[in-house]
Amino acid sequence: MEGSRASRSCRIKVRPYATLLRFAFGSLFGKLRRVKFFSRLGPSHGAAIVAGLLLAASFPKPGLAGLAWIAPGLMLFAAAGQRGKECFRIGYFAGLTNCLCSLYWLLFIPFPAGAIVGWFALSAYLALYPAVWVWLCWRLFSGKKFVAAQTWWSAVGEFFTTNWWQRSCWMILCAGLWVALDMVVARFLSGFPWNFLGVSQYRMLPLIQIASVTGVYGVSFLVVWFSISLAIAFLRVVRQPRLRWGWLIELRLALIALVGTMIFGLNRLLVPVDTDPQLNIALVQPSIRQELIWNHAKDADRFNKIIELSKLAIAVKPDLLIWPESSMPNFTEENFRAITDLIVANKVWMILGADDAEPRPGATGHDDYDSFNAAFLFSPQGKVVATYHKQHLVVFGEYLPFARRLPFLRRVIPIPGDFTPGDGPVPFELDAVATVYDRRTHDGEVQGRRSQTAATGAERSRPAATTAVKLCVLICFEDVIPGLARESSGDDIDFMLNLTNDGWFGESAAQWQQAANAVFRAVENGLPLVRCTNNGLTCWIDSRGAIREILGGEGKAVYAPGFMTAKIPLRPAAEKRVPTFYHRHGDWFGWGCVALSALACVIRLGGRGPTRAVN
Repeated sequence: MEGSRASRSCRIKVRPYATLLRFAFGSLFGKLRRVKFFSRLGPSHGAAIVAGLLLAASFPKPGLAGLAWIAPGLMLFAAAGQRGKECFRIGYFAGLTNCLCSLYWLLFIPFPAGAIVGWFALSAYLALYPAVWVWLCWRLFSGKKFVAAQTWWSAVGEFFTTNWWQRSCWMILCAGLWVALDMVVARFLSGFPWNFLGVSQYRMLPLIQIASVTGVYGVSFLVVWFSISLAIAFLRVVRQPRLRWGWLIELRLALIALVGTMIFGLNRLLVPVDTDPQLNIALVQPSIRQELIWNHAKDADRFNKIIELSKLAIAVKPDLLIWPESSMPNFTEENFRAITDLIVANKVWMILGADDAEPRPGATGHDDYDSFNAAFLFSPQGKVVATYHKQHLVVFGEYLPFARRLPFLRRVIPIPGDFTPGDGPVPFELDAVATVYDRRTHDGEVQGRRSQTAATGAERSRPAATTAVKLCVLICFEDVIPGLARESSGDDIDFMLNLTNDGWFGESAAQWQQAANAVFRAVENGLPLVRCTNNGLTCWIDSRGAIREILGGEGKAVYAPGFMTAKIPLRPAAEKRVPTFYHRHGDWFGWGCVALSALACVIRLGGRGPTRAVN
């Protein structure tokens, strides 16, 4: 009896959520409900799960980049010879495994119920894309049809009955389909361009220089293309061992493309970058847990902690002091006075992240205002001279969609209010900054190390005339969004600055993954990118994508409170920056892959009726 009651109670509790899911996704993915995802699992599904694990492990942490060159090919050929629904299901298993593992840090959000739901819902949504990719790749295969009754081994044999040109064109098409789906992920439902496949290669500097032409999409394309070629080469050896050099024929085109990309990257890295003049900056990392940020009883302790760190940072005489996103508890008169006194006493520029509010047009009451996630620029005179409002808000973090129609969402995810997106980029200009000419680069030393920054003797550097410095600000995960970073970094920008708070995610891989994504914004736009964070990774990235210094190194200390100083190279006076090809033309490569994929689908699927085979 008790068991029966418990069972009924459980069904009653689950039913509203099931109804909500059917309401939300039923009309869009109604046909997919007939795919029984957890029935009749076999070796192909096991291979798909392994592919998902390899994908997850290729991103930080652990960041085993080589695994990304294996996973797409394994995922694709796990579905060889399968019918459409099985192809979709195999791709979904791989995608779901990857997302659940690589996005585990969502479980650290201090709303246990909302964190679990958000983690699984986002993973379930993102897994649809590799599922569609596997299905489409085999659907668009131009060779002989695979019949439902044949085994995987015989399907591989049938695969090699096609000629080399058919297979080569298909491999390129598969890579284009991957990029086309990434373009959709980056834009659909406000976009989530996190951990695109190319990001896994962020430490491979010669390889990622191609992003200055194609964006991160070009790196993803190359990795997928080579992965599929590698899988086919391996199967050729196993299936046709007597063809001694047959595997090399399958790799030929992708290998040529990879070698050409590496040569381009090495040539770009060998071109010297002018590092004079430089700007002295100090970055403060307070490392405040998200629960304390919401606990207003601890506001005074928070503020005193970051002030003390700032006094230590100012002791090394920077020109610019930077605090991260959400660093200010609130702009009380006392806090504001403490900040301006610090600025004026030390004659330093300052940028900090805090909430902002503006009355709505025609506002009649004190509560009739818009809230913004903002960054403020203070002059050495203690005046606010520029304000930037974050443009791309985090869904379920900074606003709740449909909250007015579905008020119960605020009980599941208790966000007190919604932010309003900003209107556009706002450059921050620091006029009359005393920059430094530093000759250490020509002595063979590495820029940006804290120990070197402290050694500012006359034999090392000489002061220059004052100059204006211009930078663009990106808040939170805006440094993950290629298009937004490109729009913000005009031709007269010296460097990009990201203020972020990853305290939501504890001491996890989230901080490393965001920094890996940010590397590509530096390469794409040919600009240094400085990151000031609440609890990691506070660092700066040069215009070639090299992470020059990380506060706390690469161990656990990366999450700890502290500060770091660095010298950021600026444009030479009176010179305009030479924009990269990507900066001039944007996502031309991504849109080209979208056009290629759409054309292939129209040609191959337009006049085709339903079929039981994948061809």
